[in-house]
Amino acid sequence: MTASRRTPSTASRRAFVAGALTLATAAGLEAQAAIADDIADAPPVTPPWQKEQGAPVMSPPYGQPSKFESAVVRRENSTGSPYPTREAAVSLTPLQALHGIITPNGLHYERHHAGVPSIDPAAHRLLIHGLVDRQMIFTMDDLMHFPATSRIHFLECSGNTQNWGKPKPEHTVQDTHGLLSCCEWTGVPLKTVLGELGVKPDAKWMLAEGADAAAMTRSIPIEKVLDDALLAYAQNGERLRPEQGYPLRLFLPGFEGNMSVKWLRRLKFGTEPWQTREETSKYSWVMPDGSVRQFNFVMEAKSVITSPSGGQKLGASGFREISGVAWSGRGKITRVEVSTDGGSTWADAELQGPVLPKCLTRFRLPWRWHGQSAKLASRSTDETGVVQPSHDALLQQRDARSYYHYNAIQTWAVSAEGAVSNAG
Repeated sequence: MTASRRTPSTASRRAFVAGALTLATAAGLEAQAAIADDIADAPPVTPPWQKEQGAPVMSPPYGQPSKFESAVVRRENSTGSPYPTREAAVSLTPLQALHGIITPNGLHYERHHAGVPSIDPAAHRLLIHGLVDRQMIFTMDDLMHFPATSRIHFLECSGNTQNWGKPKPEHTVQDTHGLLSCCEWTGVPLKTVLGELGVKPDAKWMLAEGADAAAMTRSIPIEKVLDDALLAYAQNGERLRPEQGYPLRLFLPGFEGNMSVKWLRRLKFGTEPWQTREETSKYSWVMPDGSVRQFNFVMEAKSVITSPSGGQKLGASGFREISGVAWSGRGKITRVEVSTDGGSTWADAELQGPVLPKCLTRFRLPWRWHGQSAKLASRSTDETGVVQPSHDALLQQRDARSYYHYNAIQTWAVSAEGAVSNAG
């Protein structure tokens, strides 16, 4: 006789499954509790900050970086300041510690010629005169009534990167390239304001003057004035910092930083440049034949690896990312190449969006370090086809005494022990 096998009903099967799930859930909870008991005193332990309430809101009212980021600050270069006074000096942006392309306001580099004035915006005035149909004086309220615009652009001192001679191995990227920052600038296009005055046809140059004790003045070609010149009163969403020209500065995207006159108080239109101190004895190039060339406004295509970079130390061999920034005063960056062998071979890096004209562009390239010496370098190409030159190629175009507008390829040397130093 064959034994029969009884098949449980659908309801019975559902009851069985439900019971099993209940038992499994209970067992799971018991297992989790047991695991929690086991790891309560084992790494990672519950940290002290998880056992108490944190600081309340408005601590402080104006937000500050974490105390653990206290080393990320502006500073002079590692060999000290070459400037005669603390009022006529610079501070450098810590590029090695930044991410993306925006420079926080408190880390934007400084270059002053007579210190930072303390200006009451209610008392500040902008005079526009010379070859205009109507001469006018504007208050800050007047200017802020005009339609505003915001743009993201880099600002670079033309004295940035002094690798004309023998490089200093101890220099970090903050030392070599720290006179560079990038922000969102907000203000009124200068051509919008000039539309209220009318510029005479024979006006070919504009003089910009600052309200600091140096009365910084520069001559600017009318083509730039009517292109993208900005009367800026805000930076990264807040009013300008005093060291960036509060309450008003001229901003000329892509031009050497000295021309974006801070604490702007006067604009005068004329037929010729004014030949001020800053465009005669300073901010000129020495050419290979010994002649001197004035009015070198545009900051040419340039790039620098910020990680790994000088002063840093690589850990164990293996995968890491090479990252840096590229920029050009002529427009967008279209390509960045990276070399790990001092320029013998090159690989295309990825350009991280957004890629904007006259703005820093972040680039990245994966790299596997095998614990051997290496030489890291980058070179950029902009949308006009200009390629960042080598040091030797740049010296064929200009004398080493030029001082300004050094844009040659930067190389970092990595030792077999992982120490990174400046190789020029």
